[in-house]
Amino acid sequence: MRMRAATVCVAVVTMAFLAVCGVKAWQAAPAEKPVPGGWELPPNADEEKSPLSVTPVVLKTGEALYKKKCERCHGPEGIGDGPDADPDHMADMDLTNPKRADRNSDGVVFYKVWNGRRKPKMPPFKEELTKEQAWSVVAFAQTLRKPAK
Repeated sequence: MRMRAATVCVAVVTMAFLAVCGVKAWQAAPAEKPVPGGWELPPNADEEKSPLSVTPVVLKTGEALYKKKCERCHGPEGIGDGPDADPDHMADMDLTNPKRADRNSDGVVFYKVWNGRRKPKMPPFKEELTKEQAWSVVAFAQTLRKPAK
């Protein structure tokens, strides 16, 4: 009887220990986090690099996808004046602003395209584009930036 009680006690203590370890691991695991502006970006988004070399073909692909998926809000020149643009958030939708370049590395832009956000509204494109297509859109969108003065 004592042996059985000891075994049950060890099992309960082991299960409790594993439960605590599992909670700690879950809390420590890097996950996509909402950041200011409602974007969901992984902690390493800023360091993420495109797997594509920026070539004329990649830029042409990105431009075609931009026209199909992005132009209706961001506008043909990327200044946020498309027919579906939110007039209250045109500054947020302006892809040409050189001051935003530091906050919007290729990796950050990729995850913004991939995940979207609720407000101001930007649809996620992870259901509509492959990662390669999304990276080509990023490559093209980065060409719309005006040079810093």
